[in-house]
Amino acid sequence: MKDEYDVLVVGAGPGGSIAAKTAAEHGLDVLLIEKRAEIGNPVRCAEGVGKESIKPFIESDPSWISAEVKGARIYSPDGTAIEMSEDIAGPEVGYVLERKIFDRALALQAARAGAEVMVKTRATGLIIENGFVRGIRGEHFGDDFTVRANIVIGADGVESKVGRWAGINTTLKLSDIETCAEFLMADIDFDQDYCDFYVGNEIAPGGYAWIFPKGKHEANVGVGVLGSRVGSTKAIHFLKKFVDKSCSDGHILEIIVGGVPVSGPLERTITNGLMLVGDAARMTDPITGGGIVNAMITGQIAGEVAAKAISKGDTSTKVLSEYETRWKSAIEDSLDKSLHAKEVLTKMPDEQLNMLAHSIKDVNFGELTATSLLTEITRRNPKMLWELRHLL
Repeated sequence: MKDEYDVLVVGAGPGGSIAAKTAAEHGLDVLLIEKRAEIGNPVRCAEGVGKESIKPFIESDPSWISAEVKGARIYSPDGTAIEMSEDIAGPEVGYVLERKIFDRALALQAARAGAEVMVKTRATGLIIENGFVRGIRGEHFGDDFTVRANIVIGADGVESKVGRWAGINTTLKLSDIETCAEFLMADIDFDQDYCDFYVGNEIAPGGYAWIFPKGKHEANVGVGVLGSRVGSTKAIHFLKKFVDKSCSDGHILEIIVGGVPVSGPLERTITNGLMLVGDAARMTDPITGGGIVNAMITGQIAGEVAAKAISKGDTSTKVLSEYETRWKSAIEDSLDKSLHAKEVLTKMPDEQLNMLAHSIKDVNFGELTATSLLTEITRRNPKMLWELRHLL
């Protein structure tokens, strides 16, 4: 580790690794740090991702693909199934990853592009001079250090301290965070061709439960619940209840817990000398909680903008505003629509969710686009037209 770099990236998840790789490919001197001893571990994700969505960032490799699915099924509270092909099921359906291997593969790409990668290294504060972020204070194996950088990219996830230290309001309300619990389970009987989602206020208030295949009769079985809907009841309580009903004969191999922001993106994702990407900028999909692809998209944009800013010798918000312009052009519309859909769906009682499922269960979803699907829903449920108008 040197004393100074062009770009310093905090967090070696998908967004941080792609940001570091992109900046290094543009000839910048890059340091990528990760607070954990192992990149990709512990996993805090259902691990689903669209096949086409990740193609621009990494070549598919069987080593990090646990399962390949052909679609998704959504189960209403009374068990009515809506089956969707992979093309319209969303960016979380296609591959079920082995994140421990996938994340390391992305970090390896960054290293091979020229970035220096350091694990067991955490940021403890920012260096701020004359209103500009100029690097970090950190800790590596118990030893304190400071590193200067022209640009810091915060990719430190839902708990992001980097943004807060820079004066960006990263606060999440209870209604804007899903508390999640997941078991990796073995020896359960399910259809390995589908990612299954279960909705209902008894199953997962304000969220959903899921079963994602991992191959060899293994699956990620999880529940995400909205903080504002569950009071003091923990997500693990809902997960145990779901498992007892759905796959009680299985064996639990691993337990995963964590939080997912479902607030929509931050109003401000930059300041002088700093950009936030991925979960740190609340780029997760508010309806599904999926964030892998958006993290990589924003990481790539941040790396490219960093290269431009440093070539100009100007890392002010005026120059870094290109980052916000570009990520908004790429994903803001879909995030806004998902946020509105979340607000509509989380208010629905189980009876209305069942009615909606009954009305569209015979639709051939393989032949519909997302927009035509919404049009069909409102045609069959005219009372929902006003609530869903922003999505059409």
